[in-house]
Amino acid sequence: MIVRSDGIPTFSMFDGDIYFRHQNLEVAEWVEHAHPWGQFNFVAQGLMHVEVAGKKFLSPPHYAVWIPPRLQHKSFNMVESVYRSIYLSEKFSMKLQSLPCAMSISELLKAILNEFARIKVRLPTTRQELAMAQVALDQIEGAEVIDSYLPYPNSEILGGILNEVQRNLRDKRSTQAVAEQFHMTAKTLERKCLAELGIGFGEWQKRVRHMRAFEGLNEGLTVQQISWELGYSSPSVFINMFRRLTGMTPDQYRKNK
Repeated sequence: MIVRSDGIPTFSMFDGDIYFRHQNLEVAEWVEHAHPWGQFNFVAQGLMHVEVAGKKFLSPPHYAVWIPPRLQHKSFNMVESVYRSIYLSEKFSMKLQSLPCAMSISELLKAILNEFARIKVRLPTTRQELAMAQVALDQIEGAEVIDSYLPYPNSEILGGILNEVQRNLRDKRSTQAVAEQFHMTAKTLERKCLAELGIGFGEWQKRVRHMRAFEGLNEGLTVQQISWELGYSSPSVFINMFRRLTGMTPDQYRKNK
């Protein structure tokens, strides 16, 4: 088996159901590609942006991104990150979602990924390694789907509206106010969002703010700066939101990086 220097295997398939990939990533962009296996994409420290089949995901340390086999995808990370990815056979992938999605990751699975990285194992071979790999497969099969991705619009009209909102996240405006700015009714804007994004305008705004919060923390911005940029009434309101989303405070998140 030939492995490139960046850690991406060149084989068309691997033995068994699971292959572990682990490496420390500098700031980088990964070109669009596809492969015949599924990928359970996880960043133990840092932050990665993943685009799969027209859906945009943020991959922070508290959940993973599932990429089904043969789907074109690309990614980039703007900060140094600790990468813990799992490749899954096409057969096993049939047990998981057929569409890309964010998925929960248990503390047990995180520990297994870190242990395989520590002992530098990609393909498990020993009895102990195979037993750990089976537990990892069980954990992945039982992982919950998380609605945390940010889908792309299909039309230039909706794309322009969302870009404008994204440039002014501090300005928390209602669907009605945004719609009026672009000379349409709130019902029309909501209908466009549901048709092109699969989610409503309010849900899209919530997700884009969550993504920017992670980006800001990884960029080294203070809680005060992020809460001001996102239009929260105070840093404490932002901290409470972040705790509900991740189970930790922004400071705890930084310490876990």
